[in-house]
Amino acid sequence: MLVSDFWGACNAVACALRQTCLVHLIRKLEQTEKYKSLDGDWDAFSKKLRRLLGDAIRLWRRREELKEATYQSRRTRLTQRLKELVAGDWSSVHSKRLLKRLRRHQDDLFTFFDVEGVPFENNSAERAIRPAVIIRKNSYGNRSEVGSDCQSVLMSVFRTLKQRGQDPIGTLVTALREYLTTGTFPPLPTGKTTSDC
Repeated sequence: MLVSDFWGACNAVACALRQTCLVHLIRKLEQTEKYKSLDGDWDAFSKKLRRLLGDAIRLWRRREELKEATYQSRRTRLTQRLKELVAGDWSSVHSKRLLKRLRRHQDDLFTFFDVEGVPFENNSAERAIRPAVIIRKNSYGNRSEVGSDCQSVLMSVFRTLKQRGQDPIGTLVTALREYLTTGTFPPLPTGKTTSDC
């Protein structure tokens, strides 16, 4: 299962199921609203898409309150509304741009309804990369390809250790000590995987 934003590189990832971030889509709508040259049917298109996404999120949040038949009926209606929106003949440049994205990802927008535990947004991934982004910003970038590679490996190892409930600094110090004496790195320690990102 891959939960991601709409970054094109994610399209190449082979996975069984996908969920694309609805919050990124809503943000793109808000960003486009600030353009000065909103032409043609943009207002109608954006209103329908915003309402569709809002209704989907509200339905997901109310799932426990609703009878299963009611929930499934509304879920089916949302899928139908998405198909109708995507099939529409929209003329605005901005509508067409977002429509292209919707057509490419229409099967990935509502996975969170069907698979328990899947969020409708990728906030956990955003939070997971935040420390690395802050370090890069505070150090004014990596300044070289080698520095970039080194940081990406270290951040990956740190994150993996943290998610396994290990102390990243202590584990790396122990690993480096072992490497200096034996010439080989020990395997990553196994441990409880936490949901904390």
